[in-house]
Amino acid sequence: MIRFENVGKVYRGGSTAVTDFSCTIESHTCTVLVGTSGSGKTTLLRMVNRMVDPTSGRVMIDDEDVASVDPVQLRRRIGYVMQSSGLLPHRTVVDNVATVPVLTGTPRREARAHALDLMEMVGLQRDLAERYPAQLSGGQQQRVGVARALASDPNILLMDEPFGAVDPIVRADLQEELSRLQTELGKTILFVTHDIDEAFRLGDQVVVLRPGGVIAQAGEPAEILAHPADEFVRTFVGADRGARTLHVRDIDGARIVVDEAGAAVGVLDPAGHGGPVGNGERP
Repeated sequence: MIRFENVGKVYRGGSTAVTDFSCTIESHTCTVLVGTSGSGKTTLLRMVNRMVDPTSGRVMIDDEDVASVDPVQLRRRIGYVMQSSGLLPHRTVVDNVATVPVLTGTPRREARAHALDLMEMVGLQRDLAERYPAQLSGGQQQRVGVARALASDPNILLMDEPFGAVDPIVRADLQEELSRLQTELGKTILFVTHDIDEAFRLGDQVVVLRPGGVIAQAGEPAEILAHPADEFVRTFVGADRGARTLHVRDIDGARIVVDEAGAAVGVLDPAGHGGPVGNGERP
């Protein structure tokens, strides 16, 4: 479990990134931080592995303050996937995946063998193992990044807009792959995105942020769609419309449109006009 307790971050020069943020990410679930640029979502994510230290408050992992843990040791036990994949260009795919296990003492042959298994797990063919990152497509590079993050079998995965640099078709495929992996592995995931559709597809809990890391609303996707906290949330939820309308569920008296996987994508017009609203369309 990850717990943010009244954390704030003020950078040199007086720029405030986050003010008094508190949130709990339950074990074995995926929480998505979603917001526009300047909402502090990446700053919050990087507080978990101490790439950023809070100015105030604290971040806890299973009741341990991360400030008391050596940053290098902390990062080696937390998986981290970023938008650019962050692969080492001079190392082959298999050696990129095996990086952290080798650093923590696993024999290289054993680490490479496990890396090959992880490649298959994330949908990469083994014959890509000896290629270099520049020889891969963007989607393949992101899959390598996910495999590398899983290589040390961490309990926690931090994912900072990992699919933001690929085209929409590849992005949808990677989202589906992540959902499958989460079903199989049950990691504790903190995921950052600016795309509300992606947030609703992946998140057990979605946290909608205002500028400065202020929580506008937090909850399950269906709850947020059924009962937006205010006009800011209502507008933000309607910013990016996905093509996922299939059937209807009743959530606390509201009629929610969900897709084949049960992910919420819209709310039916309460006035009875029959069209989905609240997620990018109007009747």
